[in-house]
Amino acid sequence: CRARLRRAADPIPLMKRLLIILVLCSLGRSALAADLAQATIVVYNRHAPDSIALAYFYAKARAIPDDHLIGLECSIEEEISRQQYDETIAVPLRRVFTERGWWTLPPDQNENRAVRSNRIHFVALIRGMPLKIRSTAEHNGDKPENIPGGSQNNNAAVDSELATLGSFSRIISGPASNPYFQSFRPIVEFADAPLMLVCRLDAPTADVVRRMITDAIEVERSGLWGRAYVDGANHLSGGLAEGDQWLQSIVKDLRKAGIPTVYDTEPALFPAGFPMNDCALYYGWYAGGAAGPFTDPGFAFTPGAVAVHIHSFSANTLRSPDANWVGPLLSKGAAASLGNVYEPYLQLTAHLDIFNDRLLHGFTFAESAYMSQRVLSWMNVAVGDPLYRPYAGWLQIDAEPEAGAGAEEVAPALAAAAANAAGVATAADERGDRVEP
Repeated sequence: CRARLRRAADPIPLMKRLLIILVLCSLGRSALAADLAQATIVVYNRHAPDSIALAYFYAKARAIPDDHLIGLECSIEEEISRQQYDETIAVPLRRVFTERGWWTLPPDQNENRAVRSNRIHFVALIRGMPLKIRSTAEHNGDKPENIPGGSQNNNAAVDSELATLGSFSRIISGPASNPYFQSFRPIVEFADAPLMLVCRLDAPTADVVRRMITDAIEVERSGLWGRAYVDGANHLSGGLAEGDQWLQSIVKDLRKAGIPTVYDTEPALFPAGFPMNDCALYYGWYAGGAAGPFTDPGFAFTPGAVAVHIHSFSANTLRSPDANWVGPLLSKGAAASLGNVYEPYLQLTAHLDIFNDRLLHGFTFAESAYMSQRVLSWMNVAVGDPLYRPYAGWLQIDAEPEAGAGAEEVAPALAAAAANAAGVATAADERGDRVEP
């Protein structure tokens, strides 16, 4: 017995095993990164000088092949017409996909037939690419008579429209069903060939975009550490109650994962001056523009932070550091956010409980965002590095949960949770009984 105890206490074999595990994990992450890079394209606007430089900066940072960069000649305005989208974005991209053999078209080449296979799963739109498509009275092939609200219900985010590029559909009125909604498998294993996960690297300035890229890559190496702040609105019934239910589920899952969480249960937002220290995750609603701590001159998110505020027009523009929500959150240091360019209706916004759950399980930002979106060809945008995996370093994808399940199977980090939680009670005490630490 003593011999066995002495051998078990010997640190050398244990250190060797730990070293082997670390090497294997590193090799696994490197292999995954290479696979993701091969499945990613970067799309930029040739008419926007910042767009060109940022595209090459991102591609180099993620080791994306040079022939996966695509320069388009399109408007530099955020809002474009449906005709401009078709002629300067959709048609040229389809041509590139066909010429480079990225997807397989059906033999009959019928315009309304979806592609059969697609090697590209992630699309990164770079700052300078148009953001949204305004509504149009007429569109050849559309069927507005089947959509409540008629033909005026055909505006959309460029990103969400491009996600359906491979379907070759001419129907633009109303949303399209998202087959990836609530999924729990990597997109490379998903059978629906036409679907692509489109995100954008966009922000009020080019410098902010560069910082978003570098922060995401740096943070992935050790994982995203910090506190979560969840700002509920206390809607207990009616059509808005679902938003608060998402936030309640998020709080439960974050605490189960060992992430220190401050939860506001009152209608008002976190007030200006509130000590939102070490903020790595923020979820909240419902105000028209950034307020409270986010307007404090000294506030900044921790590097790599993910921040989302539910509002109908949270991403109506990304070019202002003060308007709406997404632009200000990114300007304050967040690396990724979700938003809406036009009115989406609450049920058709990103289901934040699913988004948060998938992030915690180690999925990419793009996968988590699209798993949380019920529809495509709609108003939603995901702003950030599509390949960013903030929790890949300390949480991993477990066995597939039941459909709609929360983060019940999330394995918490084996260390640092206690240290990470330090100070949360102090912040809660300063806020008073409005906050649940």
